[in-house]
This record gives sequence, C-alpha cells and structure tokens, in this order.
Amino acid sequence: MAKRTPVRDHRDAITLFARMGYAARGVVYLLVGGLAALAALGEGGQTEGSRGALKSVLTAPFGKIMLAIIALGLIGYAMWRTIQAVKDADHHGTNAKGLAIRTGLMVSAVTHTLLAFYAASLIFRLGGSSGDSGGSEGIVSWLLQQPFGRWLVGAVGLVIIGAGIAHGLKGLKAKFDKNFDMPRQTQRWAYPVCRFGLAIRGLVFIIVGSFFLIAAYQISPSEAGGTEEVFSTLRSQAYGQWLLVFVAIGLFAFGAYSVLASIYRRINPAM
Repeated sequence: MAKRTPVRDHRDAITLFARMGYAARGVVYLLVGGLAALAALGEGGQTEGSRGALKSVLTAPFGKIMLAIIALGLIGYAMWRTIQAVKDADHHGTNAKGLAIRTGLMVSAVTHTLLAFYAASLIFRLGGSSGDSGGSEGIVSWLLQQPFGRWLVGAVGLVIIGAGIAHGLKGLKAKFDKNFDMPRQTQRWAYPVCRFGLAIRGLVFIIVGSFFLIAAYQISPSEAGGTEEVFSTLRSQAYGQWLLVFVAIGLFAFGAYSVLASIYRRINPAM
C-alpha cells in the first residue's frame, strides 16, 4: 500500500476541519431558526441569536460534550475561512470584487472564532449573562475607542451589508452550485432550500449592517445589534409574527444548507 505523504495528510486534516466547520455552523443556525420559529408560533421557543442558541445546548443531555464538539467545529470553520481568504482557495482573485469577498471571508473567520471561544467559555462557566457585552454592542464599543473608531464601525457595517448582498445573490442565482458535488436527485429538493436559506441570511446581514451604520452615525454602541435584535425589530412591525416566522424558517434553511455543504461542498485546501 502506498504511503501517504505529509502534504496529503495535511490537506486531509484541513478538509476534515472544514467539513466539521460547515456542520457546526449548520447546527447553530438550525437552533437559531428553530427556536425563533417556535417562539413566533407560541410553542415555547425563544428568539435568540447565535450566542443564545449555544446556551440552549447546555440544557440538552450531554450538553457540554455537544457544545465542545460545536466549538471545535467553529474553530475548524474559522480556520477554513482564513485559508479561503489568505490562500484564495476558491479563486476569487485580486480584483476589487475578489478582494471584497476575501475580506468578508476574513471577517467571517474572526466572528466564528469569537463564537467558538464563547461556546468554550460556557463549558467552563466563564461566560457572562445572556446580556453580556461580548456581542455586536461590545464589538462596536471597542471599535469606537480606537482611532477613527466611528469610521471603523461604519466600515464594518458596510462589509456586513456587502456580505448580505453577496449571500442574497448567491442564493438567487444558485452560485453555490459551482462548489457543490451533489447528486441530481438530491439537488431537486436541496437547491430550493439552499437558495431560500442564503437569501434570508443575506437579508439578516443587511439589517445587522444597517444597525452598525446607525451606531456609527450616532456614536452609540447600543444601536448595534445581531440576529436577536433583528428578530425584535421584525416582531415590532405590522404582521411581525409572520415576518418572524418567515425569517426564522429561512435561517433554519440556511442551517440545512450548511449541513449539506459539510457533505457535498468541494474543499480545496490550496496549501
């Protein structure tokens, strides 16, 4: 039997961590969307963001073990996002569009690293309360203390909005197809789910980015928000309950897309 080379082993490890990462992200969004949908329908769930969803895992049997696996997966996902950004594993290029996409990938690496550490802090009881300042408000507060902080917050908001638009286009045009190796019979039901999930996650990103722009304009960290604040905003609108159900189902669909990506996405470590 031929010996495996160190390079081959290295790439196999990266591929494994990337697939674990997509699966972990999928679990988080399945929880976020599922809990929000149950809450909107009055079935006992809660409209939580990703941090709240992770906290809910602790109440499940073997919750700490499950949370540790999710945290490890999120670290793997952050690692893969970093490789995508730095090594250009998906060949986005170095033109303006390519650099914008790669910047978004790097931001994704940072946010998922922070989420992984939050999950780890819950395991070891180091996390604060559900209202701690480690989320969007904490990030904005830290940025505002830096030189040109107001402009940094605004830039982050624009990057998030750009990522939201990119997600929407990726879903509407099914651009993920070029990176998927999925059987035709599976595509028939999976692609509509993936497209809907990407479009709704894009919408959520655009709203979150708008929160950051408002926070930059008013120089107020309290104006920033994440998914949980998006849910609150939707609930306060006319027909808010049904808007919330619609978005919650979309985020659940995005979770399903991520799980499918962990199975069918082509991974090119490019190392």
